[in-house]
Amino acid sequence: MSSEKQEFDRGAAVTRSLLGWGVVAGPFYVVVGLVLALTRPGFDLTRDALSLLMLGEHGWMQQTNAALSALMVLAAAYGVLRTLRSGRGLAIGSLTAVYGICLGLSAVFLPAPTEQFPPEQSGEIVSAGGILHLVFGALGFVALAAAAFSYARWAASRSESRHVQLGAWCGSTILVGFIAGAALAQFPIGVAALWIAVLAGWLWLALTSAHLYTVAPHPVISERQQPPSDPSADGSTSA
Repeated sequence: MSSEKQEFDRGAAVTRSLLGWGVVAGPFYVVVGLVLALTRPGFDLTRDALSLLMLGEHGWMQQTNAALSALMVLAAAYGVLRTLRSGRGLAIGSLTAVYGICLGLSAVFLPAPTEQFPPEQSGEIVSAGGILHLVFGALGFVALAAAAFSYARWAASRSESRHVQLGAWCGSTILVGFIAGAALAQFPIGVAALWIAVLAGWLWLALTSAHLYTVAPHPVISERQQPPSDPSADGSTSA
């Protein structure tokens, strides 16, 4: 029994479990958000940003969705830091954590209502909370894009071209989508651009977490791939 316990690395199991939350976070946030969007009277997916669901009588549901998703992102960020202990790993994990924190804060500082939604609070209202919501949203998108670019650099150091392309594409899409969405927020194309940025961010987090899951050591030590043997390391010497 003791030998079996010694062959199982609990730390590695925890790391992989943390990375698993990075795969779950995006689908959870998007599915719950879409369900709420399709069931809230007056909400229009082509006109209203998803964050507006935090307002009104049932706004707590979207707030909870964002808060839980933020916790999942933070768990995944910690998993990244446990997996990649180099400088690039620190950048990827830290920037992902910043995004998670900003997502959580966006559920605390609510957006300002628009003229259309929510119906019981119609009319644009400028408030400190609404401004902070926008600030945290901007910081979050920038941090997530920077994390994707850092991931691309890390993948380049390992000559993994497919993952380099993933990081570069997602990082660029997040930035362009957010900028276009912010500039054209009053038009359907702006809302669509924000959706593209959000989906690209969640896609990057899910695929990166899945990739790092394979990079993290296997919890069962006997299942780990052994590095190629080095004749100079076996204690023998050549004459």
